[in-house]
Amino acid sequence: MDQTDQLRGQVDAAREDGTPLSIESGGTKAFLGNPVTTNAAPLSVSGHVGILSYEPAELVLRARAGTRLVELEAALAEAGQIFGFEPPHFGDNATLGGCVSAGLSGPRRAFAGSVRDFVLGVTLLTGSGEVLKFGGEVMKNVAGYDVSRLSTGAYGTLGVLLDVSLKVLPAPREEVTLALDCDAVSAHTRMVALAREPWPVSASAWCDGVLYVRLAAESAVVNRVAAKLGGLPMDGSIWHGLRELTHPVLAAPKELWRASVAPASTTGLADALAVDWNGGIRYYAERPAGPHVTRMRGGAGEPFSHPGALQMRLQERLKDTFDPARILNPGRMYAGL
Repeated sequence: MDQTDQLRGQVDAAREDGTPLSIESGGTKAFLGNPVTTNAAPLSVSGHVGILSYEPAELVLRARAGTRLVELEAALAEAGQIFGFEPPHFGDNATLGGCVSAGLSGPRRAFAGSVRDFVLGVTLLTGSGEVLKFGGEVMKNVAGYDVSRLSTGAYGTLGVLLDVSLKVLPAPREEVTLALDCDAVSAHTRMVALAREPWPVSASAWCDGVLYVRLAAESAVVNRVAAKLGGLPMDGSIWHGLRELTHPVLAAPKELWRASVAPASTTGLADALAVDWNGGIRYYAERPAGPHVTRMRGGAGEPFSHPGALQMRLQERLKDTFDPARILNPGRMYAGL
């Protein structure tokens, strides 16, 4: 259902009245970031739904922002395809718009790419009431590509996502998850070594004293590499637990923080609850030091590491370009934006 005109009317009215808007959809990512200004009016895109185009042969899907991820993944599965970035849902009502706005990716991210890498184009409703289209529906179309990427992970502060075009991938023929008992330091050493091997690794993580490695390829290749790696075959549920933060190690702490680091870095391994993305993501029960930290649950203080002065000025200029009245999700990422 196309609700573009309705949404634009709400944005225009809010801009004229000076009313801030809280962009909402499935509500599954509401725990991330700061609460929007208390006097904000809701702007729901949950009714703006539907697959606009899907060409399995071209590996491209375009859908409205309110479309649920479970519906999109079901359509992809029928054609033997997947979202390469393995998006977290955090609930049955997770939507495409929320997924892209939050910019989160799952365990496959270190080997296949982030959600930002798969976004080909977006249609954006700006705070000025303009409907702008950036990018396209083919992988070689790069017009407006940077703006499409800027919208990814912007938490709606640059505009209301109306629809998104994404590159998709063929589903792997075979997947095997192996488990090897080891401590965090030993697991990290093996992860760094894995990155240098031409093996079909699609995920690697350490949690609760176990290194997990997922292989994805043709059956013969998977079996050959699995024999070299060793370890016990598992059912693969660990990846759902890490992606959705439902694994007991991640679900138990009152606070949960995520730090993004250089995968080869050994900093903070001793205190990590879990390590994902082949070493690039670490989870903690207390806020860790570092420039790229996100509050995933509980705790106090800023939910995201504050950018430097230059980066903040750039973000303010972008905000002034796309939302000069600053009515869209004000304060969701940082105060004043």
